[in-house]
Amino acid sequence: MPKFLIERNIPGAGDLTPEQLQGISQTSCGVLRQLGPEIQWVQSFVTADKITCVYIAPNEALVREHASLGGFPADAVLQVKTIIDPTTSEA
Repeated sequence: MPKFLIERNIPGAGDLTPEQLQGISQTSCGVLRQLGPEIQWVQSFVTADKITCVYIAPNEALVREHASLGGFPADAVLQVKTIIDPTTSEA
């Protein structure tokens, strides 16, 4: 199943309170339950002005539908083609 990175430009994201992040997470999980098991949220990284999320889904359209239903921005949806890490350098 394809993996996607979703860039959500949210000014001040790094200043969101734990309660606000919990609310966002609850909204996301509610939409995921509505959409069914084909789409999965893996994790998200919160930086100063952006939240970058990792999702597993059959296609970009379902990722964008999740964003639309949840009221989240999806400024870029990037399909991961390959994953590399330090072990990639090993023969």
